[in-house]
Amino acid sequence: MMARWSWFNITSVIFGFAFLYLPIVLLVIFSFNESRLVTVWAGFSTKWYGELFQNQGLLDAAWVTFRVALLSATIATVLGTFAAVALVRFTRFNGRTLFTGMVYAPLVMPEVITGLSLLLLFVSINFARGFWTVTLAHITFSLCFVAVVVQSRLVSFDRSLEEAAQDLGCPPFQAFMKVTLPVILPAVISGWMLAFTLSLDDLVIASFTSGPGATTLPMKIYSQVRLGVTPEINAVCTLLIAVVTAGVIIASLLNKSREVRRKRDEQAAFAGR
Repeated sequence: MMARWSWFNITSVIFGFAFLYLPIVLLVIFSFNESRLVTVWAGFSTKWYGELFQNQGLLDAAWVTFRVALLSATIATVLGTFAAVALVRFTRFNGRTLFTGMVYAPLVMPEVITGLSLLLLFVSINFARGFWTVTLAHITFSLCFVAVVVQSRLVSFDRSLEEAAQDLGCPPFQAFMKVTLPVILPAVISGWMLAFTLSLDDLVIASFTSGPGATTLPMKIYSQVRLGVTPEINAVCTLLIAVVTAGVIIASLLNKSREVRRKRDEQAAFAGR
């Protein structure tokens, strides 16, 4: 029996979603505003998108941001997956408590402390700040999120499948790649997307670890917003929203297609018995 929604519940949901998404909708709408004043509607226009692609500073910052996000998310996904495997498969080894704490520490550590500690590290080893320091910093704080997502999937994974492959002569690493990884792949992809989004969004840690020629898009937007919001900022934020939305939709469609294919294979296997 389905519970009936009261007017209070409906009103709460409407106000909740309006509070979350109405500012984003307004930002997208005013990115097509004819006027330079971002709070006064003067007609529909796409000229600010053209101005955006003439703004070399924003384009360079966006290019740096996407390179950092792609590289850091990929490396963090690999390391985070291996960390999750170690936490799930190896329950007893010397230093496990310390290892677990080091993996999960960035989850609860304030970003200011993380950024400052990384800055002191790079200064102490005389590592010039720039693209690579920002990338290393993003790997450091996004790795733990990947580990949490993948670990939650590994806990429910049936290890008898992997053991059966090893009994048939498959080496352990090959069994993991051919049996375990395809099963946990949706969690790995979700971890990568989370790491990618966190890297795109980061401002605090990047501000501590960036250097000349490594200004990220959030840093660029923040520095310009302090002088006043411009239509180009609305346009670039709208494009970022479109990229993230497209990524989520594509990932959802791929996961749904994979699930449908898996159910079809199970039905075919059951019918063949």
